[in-house]
Amino acid sequence: MSSNVHLLDHPLIQHKLTLMRRKDASTNSFRRLLNEISMLMAYEVTRDMPMQDIEVETPLETMQAKVIDGKKLVLVSILRAGTGILDGMLTVVPGARVGHIGLYRDPKTLTAVEYYFKMPGEMENRDVIVVDPMLATGNSAVAAVERLKELNPKSIKFVCLLTCPEGVATMQKAHPDVAIYTAAIDRELNSHGYILPGLGDAGDRIFGTK
Repeated sequence: MSSNVHLLDHPLIQHKLTLMRRKDASTNSFRRLLNEISMLMAYEVTRDMPMQDIEVETPLETMQAKVIDGKKLVLVSILRAGTGILDGMLTVVPGARVGHIGLYRDPKTLTAVEYYFKMPGEMENRDVIVVDPMLATGNSAVAAVERLKELNPKSIKFVCLLTCPEGVATMQKAHPDVAIYTAAIDRELNSHGYILPGLGDAGDRIFGTK
């Protein structure tokens, strides 16, 4: 596995992912588990965030202590399923700014079509974490990162719940500089562009739609 692909195999993440895979998991349960996993993944993904010293006064004395500048971080959600990861990560880094990219997958060609793009200002000063539960064909992720690179952010990471060898290969070929963080690399894609064994359509399971 490439050094740019980070498999987050913490027991709590793996346990919750297994519960999410079950086809009889309710919408409420699926959504709650994704939120919990996203919070756990946020700890790993933000491990190298830059810090600065500030002066704080404890009950006993004044000291220099470290803080992160959450406002320099942008969480970019690929609509609509990315919202499921976004909420959990914002719980951990509430100061982060948020961007949205609307993409849908053309059912015939499986290519990504953009319909919405809204980002915070001054992106050249910010670190970006792109979130989407599934890195399947990789086409949506590649298109999203391509669009973001036009704004010249300081760095870009991609976070997903599940991926597969095909998705990783597509992403790495197009954007070898973007680190991928995932909880699992499943076996393969089927002919409809779904990950196997996977967990079905993440968007439908998050929102209770068909």
